[in-house]
Amino acid sequence: MDLISESGSAILTSFGLTLRLAVFSGIFSLLLGVVLATFRVSPVPVLRWIGAAVVYTFRNTPLTLVMFFTLFGLSYQLGFSFDKDLLYRNNFWLAVLALSVYTSTFVCEVLRAGINTVPLGQAEAARAIGLTFTQNLRLVVLPQALRSVINPLASVLIAMTKNTTVAVTIGVTTATMVNEASGQMKSLMERNSDQILLIFIIFAVGFMILTLPIGFIAGWAAKRFAVIR
Repeated sequence: MDLISESGSAILTSFGLTLRLAVFSGIFSLLLGVVLATFRVSPVPVLRWIGAAVVYTFRNTPLTLVMFFTLFGLSYQLGFSFDKDLLYRNNFWLAVLALSVYTSTFVCEVLRAGINTVPLGQAEAARAIGLTFTQNLRLVVLPQALRSVINPLASVLIAMTKNTTVAVTIGVTTATMVNEASGQMKSLMERNSDQILLIFIIFAVGFMILTLPIGFIAGWAAKRFAVIR
């Protein structure tokens, strides 16, 4: 138990950082995913091509490469920075950007599948009473689509939470130089090679605590807001 007493605070801080990554990335990926899904089903060909290009590009690119691109491409080469004075803040938001863009493509495809489940007659009826494409999507189609894909969306968010471990590749830390969860686990294993199994169990349980509530809430919401056809 010496490990917990000595490093307990750092472990909690690392999971707090991971939780922040997951929350911000989840919010932005959902918003961007809705935009991409709108592009994908838009009647405007150019928007459909843009949506398809973004989705196919990022869905088929490893997240590690997307992370590296945000750091070395956007930040180092192009000079893009969220915070030029504090490196730890800049790297945090770069990781959020990478996770959001990458995850939004999966959110987009889940939403597009949900949109396809909405009976065509409802969209046609909405057009018949004079609703524009945007109004039709916002008032008729998307509400039903979202309710029908709650569980798949939850699976995407759970995967995204686990994908926060990739943020270690660009050195995401706190002001006190505590790494996010995967980086902290690596650091503890290097310093406590005789307690690797205990460290693994601690961090495995930590990620279960982060992800299990998403599944439980999604299961409840899917039943509560199920679309009756």
